[in-house]
Amino acid sequence: MQQVTSLSPMTSLMQNYANYNLWANDRLVNWLRTKPEEVVQREVPSSFPSIQKTLWHIWEAQQYWLSILRKEETAQSYSECNGSLEDTYSGILAQSKELADFVGAMSGDDIHNTTLIVSPWFQSDFQNFEYIMHVVTHSTYHRGQITTIGRNLGFTDAPMTDYNFYNVMGKQERN
Repeated sequence: MQQVTSLSPMTSLMQNYANYNLWANDRLVNWLRTKPEEVVQREVPSSFPSIQKTLWHIWEAQQYWLSILRKEETAQSYSECNGSLEDTYSGILAQSKELADFVGAMSGDDIHNTTLIVSPWFQSDFQNFEYIMHVVTHSTYHRGQITTIGRNLGFTDAPMTDYNFYNVMGKQERN
């Protein structure tokens, strides 16, 4: 059933997309919690050398982009993955919720306003919805890497985290 909303289509889409990111990260983490810790932390050839380190990267990238959306000072360096695996799981989920809550509270104007970024790597002055799309797409990319790393480690039961699956089935799970 289609929900009727007074939000602009773009605002509604961005809020849905941020909620999807939280849902997908939650499904992934809950799946990984069923796996042996030493396997989740095992180093393998990949852009980030373990599942835990890939999760850590997603978490830090989401923190960075949330600080951009909040127009806060951003840390421009990434830290070494430290802490327990459970700290990583809890941290990425708390941060994903923080991102979803922030996007959920953004007005249509906030979604469409531009934010200037000047960093050592790039400069941009895009509308905020572009940054929201980027952070969720970035997380999705790395969730796919985690699934592939897991497959190479013998995990054959990865959860479905596709956006369409969220829209069809995932929203019902959240209610």
